[in-house]
Amino acid sequence: MPVITSEMRALIHLDTVPVTYEIEKGAIRKFARAIGDANPIYHDDDAARGAGYRGIVAPPTFLRSLVPGPERTPFPEPFDRILDGGSQYTFDEPLIAGDRVTVVSKLVELFEKQGRLGTMLFKVREIRYQNQHGRLAATQRTTTITY
Repeated sequence: MPVITSEMRALIHLDTVPVTYEIEKGAIRKFARAIGDANPIYHDDDAARGAGYRGIVAPPTFLRSLVPGPERTPFPEPFDRILDGGSQYTFDEPLIAGDRVTVVSKLVELFEKQGRLGTMLFKVREIRYQNQHGRLAATQRTTTITY
């Protein structure tokens, strides 16, 4: 019996509530230290400018700290168990200290497969990170598996 309902399909391509973050220099430095990345463009203004940037650059994985807003309509999740199915990123512009980034997510694909433990529901979301100039800084495509 299929798990995916028409109610679930109706949620495909609906944006979450947008959330805007100001990218702070201190947060970038803390994040870079936490992941053990000593690249000077993540810590020092002069090094970042010398490399051609406007200021300190956020490491690519910094995006994980910018959480999308809530879904406008909650997803009717049929399962309790969850797995991270991985993420793919496309980077268009670096995030620089002082940038304002708006984060919006949407469900773009929904499918099910049979596994050893039964039916698995795959939800693919696209998360867009747009800077204050209206330009796309990055896109994340992430898969969540529930069963």
